[in-house]
Amino acid sequence: MASSFFRDLLDQIVERGRALKAFSLGSGGHDGTIEALSKGLLSGRGESSGMVVARHILAIFDVLSDDEKTEFFHFLNDVLVPDDEGLKAAAAAYLETPSNAQVMQLAKAVESPRQEFFRRLNLAPGGTVQIVRMRAELLARLKQFPELKPVDDDMAHLFGSWFNRGFLVMRRIDWSTPAAILEKIIEYEAVHEIKGWDDLKRRLNPKDRRCYGFFHPSLIDEPLIFVEVALTRDISGAIHDVISEHDETEAEDPRTAVFYSISNCQKGLAGISFGHFLIKQVVSDLSNEIESLKTFVTLSPIPGFMRWLSTMRESGEVEARELSLLEHSTWPSKKDAEKRLSDVLQPLAARYFLQEKRSDGKPIDPVARFHLGNGARLQRLNWMADLSERGLSQSAGMMVNYLYDLDYIERNHEAYAEQGVIAASSSVTKLVPAKQAGPAKERETA
Repeated sequence: MASSFFRDLLDQIVERGRALKAFSLGSGGHDGTIEALSKGLLSGRGESSGMVVARHILAIFDVLSDDEKTEFFHFLNDVLVPDDEGLKAAAAAYLETPSNAQVMQLAKAVESPRQEFFRRLNLAPGGTVQIVRMRAELLARLKQFPELKPVDDDMAHLFGSWFNRGFLVMRRIDWSTPAAILEKIIEYEAVHEIKGWDDLKRRLNPKDRRCYGFFHPSLIDEPLIFVEVALTRDISGAIHDVISEHDETEAEDPRTAVFYSISNCQKGLAGISFGHFLIKQVVSDLSNEIESLKTFVTLSPIPGFMRWLSTMRESGEVEARELSLLEHSTWPSKKDAEKRLSDVLQPLAARYFLQEKRSDGKPIDPVARFHLGNGARLQRLNWMADLSERGLSQSAGMMVNYLYDLDYIERNHEAYAEQGVIAASSSVTKLVPAKQAGPAKERETA
């Protein structure tokens, strides 16, 4: 097996070397440029030859400089576009004699050649994962080169099909999972840092801790997204209680499943929604597995709160003398300062969730948009819940529970999607002072 592995590795190195020698990037438009190969991939007919060309394109792209990659993305954006004359002809033909056949011709003329390019590029072995990484490179450039957005739109459109829920496989990740995957869980954890193997074991090995991930057949050992769960008696209000060492006997016949971390793993799949499917699948599976579970909640960060608060203070829209206490890093350990800030910040946090909106009418907090869009209810604000450096800098140590009530998920989702209604418990809505009450839409539930 070892010799086979190294033989395959050497073959790949030789193949890569041949590709680079024969198809180096150039500016003269000769057949060896990545641009010429890309045009050839689109014009070719044979699947076998297309696979070879696709492999060469991906091999070349992998070793391009940053500037050369940017140049290639501009080529895709500027050159691989619908033919104007063909589009006009198809539109005219449809207007003259509307029919299903003309609709198909018009659709073919409208579709960007980039989509067919990426489909054919995906013929290469391992093409999917390499195209995902290619999009990660593109996303890193969009702020500086917003004109490349059409290329990203095409890639996102294709990924929506390639990573359809029907192709995803949910797997439980535990201490017996292959080390290669466990290493990626440590690497990709985006909410609460995993500090090495001992910390990971505390999150995976106890019988009252679970982790589940979505995998795709084309990315066998690469999780797309994973969620960490604690099985407890009551709703957890502090992250330390969840991720630190604990007595497992306290969770015999657990009543509550706490989703305390959800991490997307592939930068190139940003914007492709997996999380809502994963949470609902885990809720369903746990409900069937553990009869005592009745409550499903998150323990979530509030990543945009302090940034919003800073903006409000600078504009003069929020004024409170107590807020100056935040400038002292020791305030969490000072009982008087902590109490004074609690009285000010919790009502502001309720306002942040229930009244502050983006231009599209959605909450400004990204985590809130995700869970409320899933049909969850804003259940409880937790003071002094995350005293890590990140927790204090993002949300003054606050966290929030979102409740997934199986009887109300669909109703909450529809009200939020169609009317912008935020399902919130009375414990949260009553925090907003009457003088701050405004036109925000929220449904108070017990």
